Amino acid sequence: MNILVVGGTRFFGKQLVWELLGQGHTVAVATRGKTPNPFGGRVTRIALDRTDSRSVRDALGGADYDLVYDNIAYASNDVRRLLDTVRTDRYILTSSTAVYDKKINTVETDFDPLAQPVSWGERAGFSYAEGKRQAEGALFQAYGRIPALAVRFPFVIGDDDYTLRLLFYIEHAVSGAPLYVDNEFSQMSFISRDEAARFLAFLADRDCTGGVNAASKGTIALNEVFGFVYEKTGKRPILSDSGEAAPYNGEPSYSINTDKAKRLGFAFSNVREYLFPLVEKHLEDAFRTHDRLSGEGYSPVS
Repeated sequence: MNILVVGGTRFFGKQLVWELLGQGHTVAVATRGKTPNPFGGRVTRIALDRTDSRSVRDALGGADYDLVYDNIAYASNDVRRLLDTVRTDRYILTSSTAVYDKKINTVETDFDPLAQPVSWGERAGFSYAEGKRQAEGALFQAYGRIPALAVRFPFVIGDDDYTLRLLFYIEHAVSGAPLYVDNEFSQMSFISRDEAARFLAFLADRDCTGGVNAASKGTIALNEVFGFVYEKTGKRPILSDSGEAAPYNGEPSYSINTDKAKRLGFAFSNVREYLFPLVEKHLEDAFRTHDRLSGEGYSPVS
């Protein structure tokens, strides 16, 4: 297939491109062009500013693709600018479980994009969650003629996660800096960078539309992460109402139902298979940073 990936040079977008190339697809990658190209001549590189209509038209006007992956649509106008310009047989939007009022066993029908009042606007005009709801509402209401899928991910984590959210907790535990956590015991869902990319690539030739959840098996709470850090290092985070607010604050206890993805034939791994090894890797990075800044010269307890 001839595939366009919008946002494909970092994190799971980069991994998605590698997966698609491995499947033998012809891939074009559209980004601002500010990130180094890790693919060499194996992809067509397209530079654009997807927040600027003229830039999108100049770069993609008249283009025709079998499939478009859109990893960086954060509002309704993002969807409109792209789909008013590009012709495609299918469109896969990277969405988020933030569209839900999350609960235990959250299912796709808990958010209906066809019932979402659409407000055309830019990312800055919405919260992250509302922006993703608006992107889905715009997609399925204004562009219903295009077979489309919205893939709803929970927190995506990996060793090159540019959000640094999980690393935040580890660095604070290592440095002893106080942090404010309002949900230490909330059970939460995650998915790894690699599995997010594999699932997106898996969907390339699957006949599926609407919303679909993607999450690892099981959930995990921050107190379990803190316990692992203590086991490895003897350090516990300093939790304080006056500490720096933690990035996962506000998340309730919830789980994500992935039965629809399983019916398509995809098997997710268990969150514990990769999260604790990732925490260990973050510990190594955090101790190196701490040693460099403090000069104390100690290392994690194994």
